[in-house]
Amino acid sequence: MKVGIVGCGFVGSSGAYAMALNGTVSDLVLVDLNLKLAQAQAEDILHATPFSHPVRVVAGGFKDLDGAGIVILACGVGQRPGETRLQLLERNVEVFKNVIPQVLQFAPEALLLVVSNPVDVITQVVTRLSGINPAKVIGSGTILDTARFRTLLGDHLGVAPVSIHGYVLGEHGDSEVLVWSSTKVGGVSIRDYTRQMGMDFTEDIKSKIDDGVRHAAYRIIEGKGTTYYGIGAGIAQIVQAIRDDEHRVLTVSSLTTGIEDFRGICLSLPRVVGLKGILTELKPDLSSEEQCFLIKSADILKEAVTSVKMI
Repeated sequence: MKVGIVGCGFVGSSGAYAMALNGTVSDLVLVDLNLKLAQAQAEDILHATPFSHPVRVVAGGFKDLDGAGIVILACGVGQRPGETRLQLLERNVEVFKNVIPQVLQFAPEALLLVVSNPVDVITQVVTRLSGINPAKVIGSGTILDTARFRTLLGDHLGVAPVSIHGYVLGEHGDSEVLVWSSTKVGGVSIRDYTRQMGMDFTEDIKSKIDDGVRHAAYRIIEGKGTTYYGIGAGIAQIVQAIRDDEHRVLTVSSLTTGIEDFRGICLSLPRVVGLKGILTELKPDLSSEEQCFLIKSADILKEAVTSVKMI
């Protein structure tokens, strides 16, 4: 599959690198306003392919997106230290007003994968700007937050993260919701697992994990300016799920159509992802408290979206 990436900064290039190492794609086209940056990233990633998979990596313009099955939108301005994702909104919308028509001119059949922050609102902006089937516009959503949740919980429980079945839903940001009530370890509830293992699992432990997930990006940004390795790997997983028509359940963001409390809002829910994009959305099993938090998260996103004059 041919995949294009618009925006060759840390996130876009990390996604390209992860896909090249994994052999997720056959062709990568890197597009950036700074052509020299795109060329340098493409050449550097190409030099990694002899150690991994035979992937063709080139830099180009929008016309070179012709034939791409997926176009990853990683363009926009970066997040500043202490800046929330929602505060990025106004600075990024103008970028997409310019980019989307050019992408669709040359790749009208492509799925659009949004990874720029604030990702949920930008996903809604792209859905409106593009006018294509909303199922073909996917935001990376809370795929990284879910990975962080499983990693931190797995570390505490002494279990590999892949054996933790738990999700983070809602906004990819401050109002995200960690769904503790339905999280399981190999099919066993956390309460039963910790009881069997003779482990403590107090509210204080849950609070520390929640903080570790919710504020991870801020700590990383404070230390090195931005986050990119984790989301780069997440991009590769989403693309693989589409390429192989995996019907994989991922916590990605897309326009919600079938769940009443969230209809018309782009936010992360468990969604089945395959070759045609979003195949279905799943209504999560939540406690009453989690449901209230998720509705509040949706309301925050709705308010942010309505603040954009073009929507």
